[in-house]
Amino acid sequence: MSSDLLHWSQMLSRQSEIAIQAAAELGIPLGIISIAPPEATDAPSAIGKLPSSESGIMYRGRATEELADQAPRTPWTEFTECLHEDLRARRRLHIDPLGNVHVCQGISLGSIFRKPLSDIVWTYDDSASAETHPIASPLISGGPKALIEQYELDHEDSYADTCHLCYAARLALRDRFPQILKPDQMCGVASG
Repeated sequence: MSSDLLHWSQMLSRQSEIAIQAAAELGIPLGIISIAPPEATDAPSAIGKLPSSESGIMYRGRATEELADQAPRTPWTEFTECLHEDLRARRRLHIDPLGNVHVCQGISLGSIFRKPLSDIVWTYDDSASAETHPIASPLISGGPKALIEQYELDHEDSYADTCHLCYAARLALRDRFPQILKPDQMCGVASG
């Protein structure tokens, strides 16, 4: 669960304290994720699971809209790899409440309501799948910079981090790949 000054009015919220106590009483493992403020340039980033200490912001979704302007910027040409997900493998997937299975949040491989999870996972695990996937393939070969170049997307000169550029590129590609770049909630589009 998240508890920090970006989610609550204090680092360890009362809600988090209650959840920690309830989890302990029930024997349920619980981790607390704490995100550093945008101006903290020394907070570590992570691949896969976030560290138990404070970590840096990944600028996607709401963080892009609300916090990216407060962060230092880097030229877009320097974002040549994905720093947070291993897009070649199925070691870590996300499943959203709508049933979409994501190799990274907002990059859907399919829906568990339309196809068994095992089929989705094994289809993507085929090494050729990741290398030919219209979004994952350029990200694997050259990060968000390659995604911008492959699809000749308009872009700003600099971004807060690799996720910020990737998120902006994926927003620009949503009309071309609506079955992959979804759901709306992960793309900053409110859904009724």
